[in-house]
Amino acid sequence: SQASFEEDGQKQPAVGHWKPLMPSKGSTEELETGCQEAGGVDETQSTEQLNVSRLRSSSVEIREKGSEFLKEELHKAQKELKLKDKECERLSKVREQLEQELEELTASLFEEAHKMVREANTKQAASEKQLREARGKIDMLQAEVTALKTLVITSTPSSPNRELHPQLQSPSKAVFRKGHGRNKSTSSAMVSAASQNVAPEPASHERKEVDSILFAEFQAWKESPTLDKSCSFLDRIYREDIGPCLDFTKQELSELVRVAVEQNTLTIEPVASQTLPVAKVAAEECGGPKKCALSGLPRTCKHRIMLGDSGNYFYISPSCRARITAVCNFFTYIRYIQQGLVRQDVELMYWEVMRLRREMSLAKLGFYPSEM
Repeated sequence: SQASFEEDGQKQPAVGHWKPLMPSKGSTEELETGCQEAGGVDETQSTEQLNVSRLRSSSVEIREKGSEFLKEELHKAQKELKLKDKECERLSKVREQLEQELEELTASLFEEAHKMVREANTKQAASEKQLREARGKIDMLQAEVTALKTLVITSTPSSPNRELHPQLQSPSKAVFRKGHGRNKSTSSAMVSAASQNVAPEPASHERKEVDSILFAEFQAWKESPTLDKSCSFLDRIYREDIGPCLDFTKQELSELVRVAVEQNTLTIEPVASQTLPVAKVAAEECGGPKKCALSGLPRTCKHRIMLGDSGNYFYISPSCRARITAVCNFFTYIRYIQQGLVRQDVELMYWEVMRLRREMSLAKLGFYPSEM
């Protein structure tokens, strides 16, 4: 038996001989139990190792997947960045284009504005020139109307005006007027006609001699005619003729009359028998049909004057009217010379000025024709 075999083996150990030992049933069970225990430990260890390997593989897989995800995200971010860079470049180009267009538009607007300013200045200069020419024409027409009124007023059946009736003039006087009445126009002869309120003496009874000083002053004025009274020619006439002729008792009204005569805004018109004073000032200042507003004396007033467009009328006596008319005739004539309407020799113009000065001298001394 196996037990006896073991006992024999224990008692008599073999020396130099191999004897196969057959495990007993108990030992076999112990071996199986040990093997089973060793197998359980191995299985546990293998399971743990398997789990660890699985964890390692899963972590590696997770890392790989995370790396791939991050790479994809990085790739997407790079694409988006490239798109944004392209968009930024496009927007910067658009901004540069808009800035360039804005600069061009600003430059064109400034150029257009300068062009409009230049055109406006040119038009303004042309308009001012036309306005000056129109004013000159208006002054000329006003002078012609005033002279025409004087022609019509001073021509009556009892005392006809010689300019309106040429057949009444003497031959010598007709020759003298021929040079003044150019183109047979009424405007060029009105000044002389209006100034003939006093019937001149026949030319054969007069002797004339040119004063060298007066003629030199007139020639100097004729070179550049002006209405500025600071020149020697007009300064002398203001001191010797115009000032004394328009020096009336009513100093304030006299100054207004002088200014109106200089500006060619004075109107003289006849007074009808039933006309009443139309004025915004006191009756003592504007006078009346029986009182002169300039002298303040009781006189029969056949005419009245209006200064500008004021609407105030002042009644004047025949003597005051003769003085004002003489000065108006002088100013009208020198205005015609200034405007180039008188085409005569300088000496003839000089003698016409001297004749007008003589009329002012006579008027300021109180001489006036009966038809006044």
